[in-house]
Amino acid sequence: MANTDQCKNCERSFDSSFDYCPYCGQETADNLTFGVLFSNTISNYFSIDARFFKSFIPLMTKPGVLARRFVDGKRLSYLHPAQFYLFVSVVFFFVFSFSIRKADNQVSKAFERSLEQEAPLDSMSVKIDSVGIEAAKKALKTNQVHTGMSDAEMKAIDSLIDNSEGIPVTSWGFQRQRLDSLIEGGAPQAQKLEAMGMKKNAGVFTTRVFTQLLKLYEQRGGGILKALYDTVPIAMFVLLPLFAALLKLFYWRRGSFAHHMVFSFYFFTFLFMTFCVLILANALFEIPIWIEVPVILSIVLYLILALRNFYKSHWVGAFFKANSIALLYMLFVLPLAMAGVVFVSFMLY
Repeated sequence: MANTDQCKNCERSFDSSFDYCPYCGQETADNLTFGVLFSNTISNYFSIDARFFKSFIPLMTKPGVLARRFVDGKRLSYLHPAQFYLFVSVVFFFVFSFSIRKADNQVSKAFERSLEQEAPLDSMSVKIDSVGIEAAKKALKTNQVHTGMSDAEMKAIDSLIDNSEGIPVTSWGFQRQRLDSLIEGGAPQAQKLEAMGMKKNAGVFTTRVFTQLLKLYEQRGGGILKALYDTVPIAMFVLLPLFAALLKLFYWRRGSFAHHMVFSFYFFTFLFMTFCVLILANALFEIPIWIEVPVILSIVLYLILALRNFYKSHWVGAFFKANSIALLYMLFVLPLAMAGVVFVSFMLY
């Protein structure tokens, strides 16, 4: 009688001479070590195997060919376009995060320098202590009998102080010195928001905007680029289908929307690859502009060749459609999307 083993995964019995379970495919000698755990995690999540390198070379050197092969049915030999895109985008945003950290510090310093510049009053720099002003107003009201000031004169002084145009203000339009005094004194947030110009009966949306502006002011702009960076990967899940929609518009009869999505996945993977190389190269040495410009222009050339190879279109049609798609995407889709990204990142800051 043949010896049998029991699969630890599906718990079914099979001949002990088998190296893999014939029912579920799990390896029989599944010794879990740190190396196996690490390699399996990478392999299962990203499928880093021969398919990656087999997909990478035609992606970079043969525009549109890899997408065409995948659509034509040659799928097991190459990485799935969505999986390929996911892996490369993770690598890109990891590399890009180092640039964001450096830029975020520069934004904070620039923000701080801009706040140090005070608006002049009669060609002189003026500093206002809002706490001292409130104390002076209170003292005047308390000793109004002794000073002989009328109620009308007191109101005129209040109006002059509250609405003075000579008080230094930030470019946002509120009195910076007064707000700084409230922040240093630990004043309630409602009082600080009021000092920024928010009305007491403001709605939920307005209150949220002023709250975010106050947070941005208190942190001197620190972390705003980080919030923007965290929002961009999510926005890509919208930008990519919109690019596929433009392809569908120009190639209405050339395949289903899924086919255009396959092309878009591979094209955006190429973009991330290109920008990743530029960032890494720029980290080692400053790339001159005469190199960066041809690289950026080569992306349009890549798109022309990719459309020609994927859709089997004429060279003239591929040229005009590639430029039209790029122009529409850069002028309309991308600015609207980036405006949405900036707004969302600001509200979640």
